[in-house]
Amino acid sequence: MKDTFLNAKLVQPDLLRLVIFSSLPWERIEPRLVVDGVPGPKMKPTRLNTLNALAIADFHLDKPLPLGHSYFFVMPQYGSVAVDVSEATTFPDFDAKYTYDGDDLGYVYSKKETRFALWAPLASYVVLVYRDKPNQEWTPVVMKRDACGVYRATVKGDQKLAEYHYIVTNSEVSVDVTDPYAKASTINGGESVVVDFSALKYHTNRIALPIQESPCDAVIYEAHVRDMTISPDTNIKRKGTFLGMVEKGRKTKGGNPAGFDHILSLGVTHVQLLPIYDYKTVDEGNPGSGYNWGYDPAQYFVPEGSYASVLLDPLSRIRDCKEMISSFHAAGIRVVMDVVFNHVFEYENSVFEKVVPNYYFRHRPSGSMASTSGCGNDLASERPMVRKLIVDACKWWIDQYFVDGFRFDLMGIIDCETLNQIADYALAKDPHFLLYGEGWNMGGDVRLPLGHMDNYRLLPRYGFFNDYYRETFKRLFAEDLGALNDAKQTLVGSCVDYVYPAKFLTATQSINYVECHDNATFFDFLTSRRGDLDEETRLRIVEAATKAILFSFGIPFIHMGQEIGQTKFGEDNTYNKGDHYNMFDYGALDRRIDMCKRIAKAIALRRDLRPLHIFDPRVIGPAVNVEEQEGTLRMKFSDPNLIAPRKQLEVVINPTCHETVIVVEKGAEGLFDPLETREVDGRIEALIPPRSVRLIEVK
Repeated sequence: MKDTFLNAKLVQPDLLRLVIFSSLPWERIEPRLVVDGVPGPKMKPTRLNTLNALAIADFHLDKPLPLGHSYFFVMPQYGSVAVDVSEATTFPDFDAKYTYDGDDLGYVYSKKETRFALWAPLASYVVLVYRDKPNQEWTPVVMKRDACGVYRATVKGDQKLAEYHYIVTNSEVSVDVTDPYAKASTINGGESVVVDFSALKYHTNRIALPIQESPCDAVIYEAHVRDMTISPDTNIKRKGTFLGMVEKGRKTKGGNPAGFDHILSLGVTHVQLLPIYDYKTVDEGNPGSGYNWGYDPAQYFVPEGSYASVLLDPLSRIRDCKEMISSFHAAGIRVVMDVVFNHVFEYENSVFEKVVPNYYFRHRPSGSMASTSGCGNDLASERPMVRKLIVDACKWWIDQYFVDGFRFDLMGIIDCETLNQIADYALAKDPHFLLYGEGWNMGGDVRLPLGHMDNYRLLPRYGFFNDYYRETFKRLFAEDLGALNDAKQTLVGSCVDYVYPAKFLTATQSINYVECHDNATFFDFLTSRRGDLDEETRLRIVEAATKAILFSFGIPFIHMGQEIGQTKFGEDNTYNKGDHYNMFDYGALDRRIDMCKRIAKAIALRRDLRPLHIFDPRVIGPAVNVEEQEGTLRMKFSDPNLIAPRKQLEVVINPTCHETVIVVEKGAEGLFDPLETREVDGRIEALIPPRSVRLIEVK
């Protein structure tokens, strides 16, 4: 109708609101509510407010309006309008009525039949649409609404590799959507796919993994599947893929180990992979046409298709991902999966918003949508069915792909209860499972405990990226000696009331690092902060800082390329800048292979030195002392029981530009670098080179 606009909404369980904006003269408003196509009696407003061209009418109902039906207001003088029921997700009893705790969302496959289940409590109508093979005609099946707003359908026969999607009608708007619980999909997530996972068995090779007594046994290496394998300077064949990540025997142009063998040569215990689930902004049909790290989630249960060896085969990405993880396990390396449960790519186009509008994303008390990170709208992890989705996704990767840990992106946006439920399941399955994340306190208006570092006591099984460590050692090795006291605190795992109050319960909560995929590399930081230093000096500092990480209490974390002082050419946030800025520089590896080997030797020493794996502050506090001498730090182990059969053990860090002389015990030796000593007036003096780290023992 010309110059007339209508809106109708369920604003309370028993209250409908009709808004009419019209240039027509007002007429009496007595609409009929049409339910599933059947008109009801005329309704009289219980409240009516009118202004020029505007009327707002409220209609109180005898009882709450049940969801799962089609509702229209029909008025002869103004026409009809669908009732928007999306506000029902905010009603106090919504979660109590519609939370579903079953384990069959998505599909349950057997050769006789496949059962489909979709949680869509607002929907009035849901149709499953499937086809047995590509290019066949689609077959629609009307789904039946069940308890808690779950829609169900069963398709007889063997539906293995059948493609499917849903048509969901919410508030009389019908949309095509893929399955939020899809476990496989066609290219670019176009269609969900039924897969018989029982036929995709493979050797987990978990038996080859070494026993770990605590998370502090770990040495983590962060890498990206494409970045690690895409360089033209190696003979890796399947570049940019899961399988390329684990090709054996590959070499650089200089004959050094490349890819998988390079990671093995470092001696790390864990490889942390940037997101390997399905993400949005790389065309899976043409992976070379774009680039992204993967922090734009699309499907939480499905591996990323651009990493598959056969792009058009929905099984390839699954098989390849499983084989990659299995191969790392066989080599004794655990795999940590980087997960992003704080936001998705474009909430308005996400399958979650389309299936259950106004539910999955967090709102502030004012009603506005929260976007705490600036990366996208926050997932409302505290809502039961969002929490279930997150926990179920984690369970799937643990049970089907046998990942060994999760690194949570922007963990400070996820609620503590969700994180603790994940920990309960993961650690019951594998006591060695590693859990850590970005614990930045990003504020916001959410009135519940979130997973940031200020809540470390609520998350005793989680580690946190220790930005206090990062910034302290960046300052220290840039020769800001004002950072010395902070460095003392961080060396002991930030868990002891040493110089300052402890930040963590134990050293297992401290992920120690100076660089990761975010921000500039440490080499580039030094270039910008200390432009007066030549390249050789900057590389020496990178090596020293990496050794300091390895010889601190806590969990050492090394970014891909840190072992060779890699540059990103001065750029920091290179999430979409392409291979030039992000790929591992194997040419630099050939030039700096000696530096890499020294760091590998330091990693081996870290793994062998059990005193550095201690995590209990009640042991660390009395057993360790950190002293300062002319800008040099000396961390001494004072408990002989910890270092037996050694008589003395200490870590010496000289971040200054000058040589430091320290007095040591007779018989002192360097553990991985030779220690230059001299006797002066009956004292044994050791010479600590500038910008270096030494590990000294007395046997």
